Order: sequence, then C-alpha cells, then structure tokens
Amino acid sequence: MELQQPNRFTLVEQVTAQIESLIENGVWPVGERIPPEPELVDKLGVSRNTVREAIRALIHGGMLRTRQGDGTYVCSSSSLSPVLLRRLQRSKLSETLEVRAALEQEAARLASLRRTTDDVIALQASLDARRVAEESGDVEAFVAADVHFHKQVIAAAHNSILSDLYNSMTEAVRNSVSMVNEHMCVAIVHSQMSETMIEAIINQDEAAAAEAVRTYIQASQDALLQASQGGNKE
Repeated sequence: MELQQPNRFTLVEQVTAQIESLIENGVWPVGERIPPEPELVDKLGVSRNTVREAIRALIHGGMLRTRQGDGTYVCSSSSLSPVLLRRLQRSKLSETLEVRAALEQEAARLASLRRTTDDVIALQASLDARRVAEESGDVEAFVAADVHFHKQVIAAAHNSILSDLYNSMTEAVRNSVSMVNEHMCVAIVHSQMSETMIEAIINQDEAAAAEAVRTYIQASQDALLQASQGGNKE
C-alpha cells in the first residue's frame, strides 16, 4: 500500500470550523436555532453525513444542543466554556480565587499598557454602575455589576485568549463575588481596590494596577480561610 499525502483538514473539520466561527463571532448567537440540515448541506456544498458529523462534534463540544422535534440551538459561544464550567464545578473556591488572581493581575497590567480612550470610558461607567448597585443593597444587582466590571478590565487588556478564558469561568467568578459580598470588611477592601485599580489603569501604572488586584484577592482568600477555620472549631 502506497502512502498518500494527507489533507490538512478533512471536510468535517472544515465545516466544523466554519460553524464554530459563526458562533464565536456572534453571527449565530447563543439561544438561536441554527439553519436546518438541508439548508446547511445546500450552502456548504457537502454531503448530509458531513454536516451531521460536524454538528455532532459541536454538540459533543458543548456549543450546540439538539431539541427533540425543534432543531439544533446554540448554547455556548465557545467550545471552551462548557469544558471549563464542568471543571470549575469540581474545584474549590480557594482554587477559583487563585486562578482569578493570576488572570486578573495580568489583565490589569496589560490594560494599563493597552487601554484606549473607549476602554477608559467603559471602565469608568462599569465602576459607577458597580457603585450604584452596591449602594442600592440589591445583592443580585451588585454581583452582576461586579462581574461586568471585572470583564471590562479583562476586555481592556486586548488579549482574546485571556478574554475567552475569563468569560468561560463567569459562573465561578459570580460565585466567588457572592462569597466576598458576605464579608463586609472584604467588600470594603474590594471596593477601595477596584477604584485604585481603575485609577492605575487610566494612569498606565501597571504595577499599581496589579497590586490592587493582589490586595483584594488576598482579602478574599483570608476571609475564606477564617470561615473554614471557624467551621472547623464548631
């Protein structure tokens, strides 16, 4: 048997990549039903089996979900999100905080170097919204505003992989923010350091921005440790 030069990508891989790109770029947003199989076959110019295999791969990857008798829907904007979510659900809160420390410190540092005028406007707006939510006493609103605030910092770093990683662990970040809000002293430190971080990013002081993140994450870790020790005493 003679060896043949392999194709770089199979048809299934090419179709999968095209569909994945449409989802990641928001052309097919989360919650939307994708075109039916016959339409995809016609537009892509491939066989029905090729389309089925591509869709099956994306279902397995967590980006698509089939509803019996209703079609196939987008359920995640990234194949990374479902994988990370499953992993984070098995992790300890302390581990989530350690990962947040790594990602958010680097994001704050990069944001200080790369932030644009539009980034500064978005950062200040998200900080103001966070402050309003905090003063309202609405816990759910505060958690949502705080998560959005951190995502704006990540976005200002202008690193697509970093953004994908952070967006994929949104639920874990939300849970850790909820925990922080239960400890008044930590919440105060977090608020102070958030304002310090934004000021540092605006002034392009990367060391101060990263240090602000380190300070509020450390406060959260200390509170978690005290809570666990209190539980052990009981």
